[in-house]
Amino acid sequence: MSILATKSLGLTLGQPLFADLSFTIDAGDRLGLVAANGRGKSSLLRCLAGQMEPTTGEITRARGLKSALVEQDVPDGLLPLSFRAAVLAALTADQADNESWRVDIVLDDLSVPEAFRDTPLAALSGGWQRTALLARAAITEPDLYLLDEPTNHLDLARIGQLQRWLAALPRDVAVITTSHDRAFLDAATTRSLFLRASASRLFALPYSRARQALAVADEADERRFENDLNKADQLRRQAAKLKNIGINSGSDLLITKTKQLKDRAEKIEAQARPAHKEGSAGSIRLANSGTHAKALVSLNEAAIATPDGRMLFSTGQKWIERGDRVVILGANGTGKSRLILAVLAAINGAEGAIKAAPSLALGYSDQMLAQLPDKATPFALVTRSVNDQTARTLLAGAGVKPDWQEKPLARLSGGQKARLAMLLLRLSNPNFYLLDEPTNHLDIEGQEALESELLAQGATCLLVSHDRDFVRAVGNRFWQIEKRKLIEVDDPEAFFAAELNR
Repeated sequence: MSILATKSLGLTLGQPLFADLSFTIDAGDRLGLVAANGRGKSSLLRCLAGQMEPTTGEITRARGLKSALVEQDVPDGLLPLSFRAAVLAALTADQADNESWRVDIVLDDLSVPEAFRDTPLAALSGGWQRTALLARAAITEPDLYLLDEPTNHLDLARIGQLQRWLAALPRDVAVITTSHDRAFLDAATTRSLFLRASASRLFALPYSRARQALAVADEADERRFENDLNKADQLRRQAAKLKNIGINSGSDLLITKTKQLKDRAEKIEAQARPAHKEGSAGSIRLANSGTHAKALVSLNEAAIATPDGRMLFSTGQKWIERGDRVVILGANGTGKSRLILAVLAAINGAEGAIKAAPSLALGYSDQMLAQLPDKATPFALVTRSVNDQTARTLLAGAGVKPDWQEKPLARLSGGQKARLAMLLLRLSNPNFYLLDEPTNHLDIEGQEALESELLAQGATCLLVSHDRDFVRAVGNRFWQIEKRKLIEVDDPEAFFAAELNR
């Protein structure tokens, strides 16, 4: 049974985001909404939720349909509230007075620890804030969830919990979700809508299989377009020959036939549609300056501790050699980022059990992009390395359009900041990348571009990531934090499985 349908939906916000979009959602559907950053995913969800009017087209909702939009950021007004109070506030006043018990049921379903329930949202991590927004939606018992990047800031254990929670929803509850986590889309969806400025495509398949079907469909469109143009060209050539014959012979019939052929050619050309070409949201290019050192980083029984000195784990003896792409595996709180910071300190000259080769040239990206000052502008940061005109060209290539290049970084989107961070890495011309959650804020296109560059450049890196597909694509060595030790494992699959089911 259809609970929502769109017909010829279009939205323009400064530029056309999508047009002529028609699809239906049935009870129980699990739809993944896929597009690059800035292409209208969040806006489409707001339209479906009734919070934004589309530019063209119409949305038909089943009578009494109750939808709940879970946006990416917590409204400022909720931040001072405790987790429990923020969820309670989603109920009507009468429900809050008489059915407050429902809050604890929802928090239990989402495995929210007791210690967090009376903690202000402002004091919790982004992942738990996101869980609070999901709980606020769940307590209203909607027929349709509209989830905007629900896996952002979640570790693997929380992603696994989210997947199980979605799977346990009543069979008639539908979900539309955007996500840049490819593995999550494969696990949590059964249909995929690739949102495009025109000719969006819908497949009754989860992401990876739908992506393959999309490539086949685009290739077929390209062949059809070329065939149509060739057919039109052949008709024009025939028309030209007949025209000459008709003029020389004075045949009115041939002149009429010439016009008919030209009209057919024009009609074919008018109806021909080129295959979709995804306009890049900004390229990601990296560099590798090279080094003669075999081991760029060595760890000799280094003790990794919390800022207050509590021991987390010992590294044992390990080396990172040229071409190693080492992924650190571990649950949240085990010390992955502390190891990254310890290596960073050693590279910056700190004495200790971690040593860096003198020829090491560092490229570092923090998971919160703290290396990008909010008050600085993209143009100012890039012109530290190149001249003005080159800076503008590079920024445009990285997806920062001219009208954004001299605005404070605080006004840029997360995706724009992430691509800018990758551009600044490239300009530092490193031979060793230290990357803490580099795919945070990157869309799928950006993730795949970063993967390709790391592999193409033969980069040496030490990285942390919760993105399973990214880790599988990039990593060739894996260090796992287990029982206060750093051990090397053959692959990440056992760790992934354990975390997702924790």
